[in-house]
Amino acid sequence: MMNGAASDESHAHTQAIVVLVTASSELEATKIGQAVVEGGVAACANIVPHLTSLFRWEGKLSKEQEVLILIKSRLDLFQDLAAVIKRVHSYQVPEIIALPIIEGSSEYLKWVIESTVSH
Repeated sequence: MMNGAASDESHAHTQAIVVLVTASSELEATKIGQAVVEGGVAACANIVPHLTSLFRWEGKLSKEQEVLILIKSRLDLFQDLAAVIKRVHSYQVPEIIALPIIEGSSEYLKWVIESTVSH
C-alpha cells in the first residue's frame, strides 16, 4: 500500500475476503489453518469449535459436530487457498465459501493484504 492513499484503501476493501471452511475436528482445523497461513495464502485463520451442522449427504439428513475456520485472505488468492485446503482436508467435498468484506478497519484490511503472498 502506498502512503495509505484512498484508492489503495478502497482496493484493500475490494480484495479482502473471509473464507468459511468446516472441519471434522480442532486438530484438522488447526492443520488447515497452519497450512494456509504458512503458505502465505491467508493472513489468519480463526478456529471456532463446537459447531453443529445439519446437511443432506448421499440422500440422507446428517447431523455432525464440526469446527468452523474463518480465514482472512484476498480474492485473487482464492483458487490457491482452495487448493491448499483441499490438499489438507479429509472431506470428500469440503465447504470452502468466500464472502467479500465490504467494510472494516482500514488498518486491519491493509494488514490482511500485506500479510499474504503477492502475485
